[in-house]
Amino acid sequence: MPDEVQAARSRAVLDHVAVGTGTLTDGWELFGRLLGGTWAYGGNSPGFWWGQLSFSAGPKVELLTPTGGADSRFLERFLAAHGPGVHHLNFIVPAIEVTLGKIRSLGIEPVQTRLEDPRWKEGFLHPRDAYGTVIQVAEQAGSPPSPGPPTGLGKPGRACSFSLVELDVADIDGACQLFTEALDGEAESRQDTAHGTTVDVRWPNQAKLRLVQSVASGTPAQQPSGGVTQLEFSRGDVSFSPAELEVAAALSGRLGLSIRLSRQ
Repeated sequence: MPDEVQAARSRAVLDHVAVGTGTLTDGWELFGRLLGGTWAYGGNSPGFWWGQLSFSAGPKVELLTPTGGADSRFLERFLAAHGPGVHHLNFIVPAIEVTLGKIRSLGIEPVQTRLEDPRWKEGFLHPRDAYGTVIQVAEQAGSPPSPGPPTGLGKPGRACSFSLVELDVADIDGACQLFTEALDGEAESRQDTAHGTTVDVRWPNQAKLRLVQSVASGTPAQQPSGGVTQLEFSRGDVSFSPAELEVAAALSGRLGLSIRLSRQ
């Protein structure tokens, strides 16, 4: 077993970025056909449908769409208030109660914890406590069942790496504590400039989170953080063509995302 896989099983990893959308077509076109995402698993849950795509490196992308009923209200409220876009960051952890204890030690109280099902235990951090975005922490026993890829997914394009998630924060030291001390990331670089501070945090599955505190963000008391501001994908064999960049811009705009495409 590769060392990085073994390490990922013994510590928390940034597993996926979830995108809420009212229609799945744009997501399949962007993350599958253009960026080479391949079907991992998915299916129906009460109130919503979810499906995850894997890339050659980095976290997965999960698409969420409401399916109606009382259980879909959380996602319907999100879409009504914000439109489509990043809904949450998911961290898979080896022992959720240990992770929740680490989070509480930082003065953050998890919400909506559900620990009864041994196959899937979860808890959430509210955006005000998690630097602008919902964070889901989950302990998963085994692989989730999957009915196979949906017919609308189509054939994946050239393989890409999901190389970076950029997160705007108002308190970079507090964010570093959360993502390294409680969620097991490794801070690999810090840059302080006249424009602000950035810290890159990495996990064993090559997921990377860039924390950005700009001078304009001020202090936590002055201005809230902006949450996820950009997703970066890269591929090593050939640059993205102007036509591909144009398609990516159109699709990501309809999904409420800012996407940066680069060559490794």
